[in-house]
Amino acid sequence: MKTFLMNGAKQILMSLAIAVAALLPHRVLAAVPVVDNANGATSILSISAVLNGTLTSTGGVPTQVYVYWGQTDGGTTFGSWGNTNDFGTNAVGPLSLMVTNLLLNQTGFYRFYATNQDGEAWASATTNFQTLLASGPSPVILGTTAHFAILAGAAITTTGGGMINGDVGASPIAGSAIGIPPVQVNGTIYAVDATGTQASNVKIDPSLLTTAKGDLTIAMNDAAGRTPVPTGTFLNPNGGNIGGLTLVPGLYKFTGTALITGSDVTLVGGPNDVWIFMIAADLQTGAGIKVILAGGARAKNVFWQVGTEAVIEVSGVFKGTILADAAVVMKDSSTMEGRAMSFSAGVTYNGQGSGLPSVPSAPVFTQISRISTNSDSITLNTTPYNLLTLETCPNMSLTNWTGVVTNTPNVGSWTYTNATVMTTATQRFYRAFLSPYTN
Repeated sequence: MKTFLMNGAKQILMSLAIAVAALLPHRVLAAVPVVDNANGATSILSISAVLNGTLTSTGGVPTQVYVYWGQTDGGTTFGSWGNTNDFGTNAVGPLSLMVTNLLLNQTGFYRFYATNQDGEAWASATTNFQTLLASGPSPVILGTTAHFAILAGAAITTTGGGMINGDVGASPIAGSAIGIPPVQVNGTIYAVDATGTQASNVKIDPSLLTTAKGDLTIAMNDAAGRTPVPTGTFLNPNGGNIGGLTLVPGLYKFTGTALITGSDVTLVGGPNDVWIFMIAADLQTGAGIKVILAGGARAKNVFWQVGTEAVIEVSGVFKGTILADAAVVMKDSSTMEGRAMSFSAGVTYNGQGSGLPSVPSAPVFTQISRISTNSDSITLNTTPYNLLTLETCPNMSLTNWTGVVTNTPNVGSWTYTNATVMTTATQRFYRAFLSPYTN
């Protein structure tokens, strides 16, 4: 009897132990995640790059991944990085992020970080990369055509468009075929012969027009004859319709008509980056469609070589220089920052406004103050993504200015601390300017 009771007690205890074990939650053994930047940065342009990494192990549990980047190496200190991106919960595999609004010709740094319930881990080292001074092909040299907003090989007509900021000319046709009233041109109208009653801004200069048409031929042949290279060349993007796309600098080739319809197209790049569009047939835009420049991109560096006719539809906003073999048509309420050039046909200008690529505004000082015995704080408003030079002088002498710094701010209001102020100087003067550009 005694033995039975003991055996029974053992059976009861074992049953309890099994029951308790069955009720305990199942625990997964986790480990610290592993992440790296081993693949480095790719698709590096003047103001953008793709940051690559790999999550090689999650430790067996959900893992959160981040990437940190900036102009300085923040190491493993979160607050020392300028930017961060949360990838969310990730599985094992490659990681990549395109970052933009970088500074051209600058060193960038980045590092991946991962965390889970068992711990956290940074990539073993920081990766650095160098942005380009300029991306895309070399620009098309326009020569003496650069100061023309409109240059045509046949009649120039209008039904009452807006102002044209830049010169206007046509050759080899008679000057009477230039149907743009002089009052509508903020520039000079060049003609090959007398045009009746001449306004002060009408100049008879067939020699200049001949030279300009020759330079237009050179520019068109240059743009049309560019040789594609393995990188930065794009063939018939999106089937030929680039509406809705965001395009990096490069050489874009169309074997037929190029369309910008449905949505706006955005060209994103730095102030020295170049886009060339080689179009075998027509260039056609949709009504109200815009060519948008972002990141500091300039209209002076955008070239549209058109095999036949270019048409900017009603209320369109266009950027860049059109080099067309046939007609260029700007319809009602359209605007252009660039040039409309037709080699063998005419230009119809019914647009609201047109003009040469704009030059950035001069910097404006908003504050200068002494912050210590040996340093000044200078704040000025400037055009972002343009090369800025800051100089100083103790007495405003034309020959006594010395450079303080050159920089390419990516913001409109820029502050600099000059820590080399002469302690013996009773006063300091400052001046700043943006580097000029041609074309």
